[in-house]
Amino acid sequence: MAQVHRWIVAERRLEFPFVGLTLAALLGGLLARSWAPGLEGFFWLAAYLSGGFYGALDGSLALREGRLDVNLLMLLSALGAAGIGHAEEGATLLFLFSLSNALQSMALERTRRAIRRLLDLRPAMARRLREGQEEWIPVEQVRVGDRLLIRPGERIPADGVVRAGVSAVDESLLTGESMPVPKGPGAPVFAGTLNGHGALEVEVTQPAADTMLARIIQLVETAQAQRARTQRAIDRFERGYAWVVMAGAALTLLIALGLGQPFERAFYRSMTLLVVASPCALVISTPAAFLSAIAAGARRGLLFKGGGALEDLARVRVVAMDKTGTLTENRVEVRAVRSLNGSSPEAVLALAAAVEARSEHPIARAILEEARARGVVPPEIREVEARPGLGVVGRPDGRSIWVGAPRLFQEEGIPVPEAVAAAVEAARAAGHTVLLVYDGAWQGIVEVADRVRPEAREAVQALRRMGVQVVMLTGDHAAVARAVAQAVGIDRIEAGLLPQEKLERIRGLARDRGPVAMVGDGINDAPALAAAAVGIAMGRMGSDVAIETADVVLLQEDLRRVAEAIALARAAMRVVWQNVAFAAGVIVLLVALTFGVGLPLPLAVVGHEGSTLLVVLNGLRLLGWRPRGITGSATPSGSSPRPATSG
Repeated sequence: MAQVHRWIVAERRLEFPFVGLTLAALLGGLLARSWAPGLEGFFWLAAYLSGGFYGALDGSLALREGRLDVNLLMLLSALGAAGIGHAEEGATLLFLFSLSNALQSMALERTRRAIRRLLDLRPAMARRLREGQEEWIPVEQVRVGDRLLIRPGERIPADGVVRAGVSAVDESLLTGESMPVPKGPGAPVFAGTLNGHGALEVEVTQPAADTMLARIIQLVETAQAQRARTQRAIDRFERGYAWVVMAGAALTLLIALGLGQPFERAFYRSMTLLVVASPCALVISTPAAFLSAIAAGARRGLLFKGGGALEDLARVRVVAMDKTGTLTENRVEVRAVRSLNGSSPEAVLALAAAVEARSEHPIARAILEEARARGVVPPEIREVEARPGLGVVGRPDGRSIWVGAPRLFQEEGIPVPEAVAAAVEAARAAGHTVLLVYDGAWQGIVEVADRVRPEAREAVQALRRMGVQVVMLTGDHAAVARAVAQAVGIDRIEAGLLPQEKLERIRGLARDRGPVAMVGDGINDAPALAAAAVGIAMGRMGSDVAIETADVVLLQEDLRRVAEAIALARAAMRVVWQNVAFAAGVIVLLVALTFGVGLPLPLAVVGHEGSTLLVVLNGLRLLGWRPRGITGSATPSGSSPRPATSG
């Protein structure tokens, strides 16, 4: 029975039919008063049953949890009005209250539909290639490793990698990217995106339940269920405040009777006080704004993991950014491979590739790509230990091979000869990040470099215009970090940091400057992302650990979205405080009118429910939020960003 009770409360499809019945019964009662007095009671009973149906269910659930909510306050007021011969005013109250609740449900459902529409992006069927033949199968039957054929104009049914064909894919509904993204062999594609002019053969890499689209929907639905601190505070306030309203109404009645007022007049004023002092608008003021902002962000490729992330991001005064994959393009290239013992560069590259084969770091991917390009087949090493921020150690056949930054060897107590140190400094002077390869003897140096993101300078300037300081935190060498900082316009850098040191810097910035947001993409950024007031992950290329740790995920690889996310969070908090101030002001005004001029119950209901609807509509404005004047061109036309390194 309890499950049926909760299902009826959750299913709000009958709200508007009940509102219609309430209105019909109200009008019937008013007509029956003049034309058929014997039926008047029947119509009032019908109005009370239909108008109070959902309120009674919601209120009884609250009572089971030990709470007194506004639904019960409204019902008591309506019943009280009927008890003193004002059934028509009680019916009017229930009609307007049920109409207001139905409109609120409809309005908030818009935010949920904005997310559920993402489900429609995934096609129901997929065209699988098997032994040269095409077969149509339900998308639920697609398995990792299947080859799918996507023709021009079709939606991609699963996450995968292009194995054949060239096209451009519209990812706008998923990532907010306005232009189609070119795709060719080796490029990732995502379920729900729209294929353009060319046919593609795609190898499936993720099961249907774990696609980017599915993760987006799960993240946003989870976010909508989470409550921000402001919302939790208002909820706690409501629980105590409802009892205060009840006590205030009872006290008002007793004082009025003590002063000799007629019972009917005193009771009527008490029932009016129950209505005007109820915190409906105050309670709905925060979820209306936060749910709308979360939905608006999702449509622009900004995933907020709850109202708390919006609330915290609006307070941020410092943004700390990782370098590799955040300020740089995360497309690291091997620039040089140098032998230190007379062997061939290919032999050095084979050792480095063997150790890095199981790593997901951008530098590891670059080394493996270079090995493939040179036709180098590295030996397989099964036992590998990652040293975050330093490098990797492989242990084949009982021996050890170190591949990493010079600091790795300092930590291991392995002295670096002067000749090797000189080669390292020469590579750094050229703006390259250096990896040393050592297996008991110094085998060689691998030099890698990245490029600064073309939009990075504009993104930094946009944050500065918003009054936010930008700091670079990187594990790379100071000389390399300075080159990147100069290219993007960052004046404060912290270089040579291990993951735990990044975490300490985040805490220090928070003490000195205020709330800090950390933007990162790698496993080594996860501790800092968790320690920051708000962690922001670069979603498409970021590691799973970073995405799970972060509070905000940027689906599009565009740093300008950081400023957009902060602007949206600030807009949401402005709307929240507008709503809270308006709702509280209306309560004070209506209470004053109730005691000052004897506000009639119907007008009290109109003021109470009208303020609630205005608060909801004000929150829904955020569904149409667009960034205005946040970013502007920062890089002269035709110029290109300086090359930078990765590390």
